[in-house]
Amino acid sequence: MQENKQVAVNGLIGKKIGMTSIFDDAGRNVACTVIQAGPNVVTQVKTEDSDGYRALQLGFGDKKPKNTTNALKGHFEKSGTAPKHKIAEFRNASIEKNLGDVVSISDVFAEGDIVAAVGISKGKGFQGVVTRHGFGGVGDSTHGQHNRLRAPGSIGASSFPSRVVKGLRMAGQDGNRRVKVKNLKVLKIFPEQDIMLVKGAIPGHKGSLIIIEK
Repeated sequence: MQENKQVAVNGLIGKKIGMTSIFDDAGRNVACTVIQAGPNVVTQVKTEDSDGYRALQLGFGDKKPKNTTNALKGHFEKSGTAPKHKIAEFRNASIEKNLGDVVSISDVFAEGDIVAAVGISKGKGFQGVVTRHGFGGVGDSTHGQHNRLRAPGSIGASSFPSRVVKGLRMAGQDGNRRVKVKNLKVLKIFPEQDIMLVKGAIPGHKGSLIIIEK
């Protein structure tokens, strides 16, 4: 049986609701993202004695038991919680919580805090070099072509090394990758609804799961 030793937490798992705008104290209209950051449940407490480091694992969003593996069911039963859709681990934090405790948005964040958001960016499918890498395109033709203004141009060398170098910027899958945006300001917090407004845009589509950390 795992002991309920206290370990701190410095972030939350949330869901991107969408974007809106509010007026600040100076009367300026500020674009912001609406995030439902809670409630989060402590699903595991890691200590130096048991794991070699201190950390807190949080769970967010209910998941149907039939869609949960038996291993995860047993993991969630230890904390006395229902299966969660998303779990994440947080280290080096500032507040203390025990196994099975609920972490609310006001426990971690306050208005005016500077935070970072981690999410999966929107997938854009297969894109060319103009969209994917910002090549010149029409009006600013890239090197090595005649009349194909959005083509990549020359991609290799002839005698040496006689091959295309690894990592060359070419067309391919764009988006749909893990992105972290830093230095976002918390403009407003509604603790009753576990809602927070963060200045600017964050990666992901509406309804996507994100991690907000200090």
